Amino acid sequence: MRIEVKTPELSDSITEGTLLEWHKQVGDTVVRDETLIDLETDKVILEISAPASGILVELLRENGAVVTAGEVIARIENGEPETTTPPSPTTTIPGQQEKVEIILAQEKPLPVAQPVLQTSVPEVPATPSKPAPPPLDTRQGRNERREPMSRLRIRIAERLMSAQHSAAILTTFNEVNMQPVMDLRARYKDDFQREHGVKLGFMSFFAKAAVLALKQFPVVNAAIDGNDIVHHDYYDIGIAVSTTRGLVVPILRDADCKGFADIERAIGDFAQRAEALQLTLEELSGGTFSISNGGVFGSLLSTPILNPPQSAILGMHKIQERPIAENGQVVIRPMMYLALSYDHRLIDGRDAVQFLVEMKTALEDPARLMLGI
Repeated sequence: MRIEVKTPELSDSITEGTLLEWHKQVGDTVVRDETLIDLETDKVILEISAPASGILVELLRENGAVVTAGEVIARIENGEPETTTPPSPTTTIPGQQEKVEIILAQEKPLPVAQPVLQTSVPEVPATPSKPAPPPLDTRQGRNERREPMSRLRIRIAERLMSAQHSAAILTTFNEVNMQPVMDLRARYKDDFQREHGVKLGFMSFFAKAAVLALKQFPVVNAAIDGNDIVHHDYYDIGIAVSTTRGLVVPILRDADCKGFADIERAIGDFAQRAEALQLTLEELSGGTFSISNGGVFGSLLSTPILNPPQSAILGMHKIQERPIAENGQVVIRPMMYLALSYDHRLIDGRDAVQFLVEMKTALEDPARLMLGI
């Protein structure tokens, strides 16, 4: 009996995907739940597995084909073969011709070495050779390489262009003295890891500070939907994660209800599964506010772009020692620039500036984050 292999059901926001590369070819034996091919969507890569064990007898769509949900892309023969007549010596299973030829070639005896006929060659007087010229520093040709954009990269480009065209994006800046946070981490990081089994990073401090500021300025946590303003009484924070395929933004749900260890554990899990292409569509959907940390790549200052339909995004940057004035004295402190890009249609400059000031105040007195004040 022949079993159809179909593409999986996708989310409401995703209508199609691109087949990557078949792991099996016609004639190969497959096992139930074995991955046959990967389907790249706008957000994640999904595995399409064999619905039954048997022989892959038909591939209906090739590598790189664009397919829709529920489309039949292959067929598997999982019953008895239709004929029991053994194949003739010249019959080969489709897809196995190359394997047979390689095996036969390996079984052939090696040719017997033939004697080499020695012939005399008149000697030519050697002439003095000129010294080789010094090597020139030249490149080999002027080649170009063209490759199609991945669906994820296309989707990223579309969303960024949409954000630029549909929102009045403005960015405000501030700086924060990271010395108090760094001192607190240095003091408790060993105890924290021993107690919770996860390292105490910087992102949990910024996530908690963002929630604290969002509660003070709820308009930053809102969104525009047509002529309506959608206010959220929950705090789903998108954490931008860079992968070899591009940027993804998994959502830290109910960040206000999570402790430092929960946040660090969730972010570490996001980063690991994002690179392994194991994030689900649900984990990449929604969100009321986002945080992007360009500082891990050395960025000193940037203007992050909104993640629609959200109205604001926080940009973290590199911690760098700089001279600042403190209590009338010039001192060296580890400083970080913060950037808040926001939709000026909804958020006034006053709210955006005070939002960053609230974050700065909380991070420079991290005990407030522990106490939630």
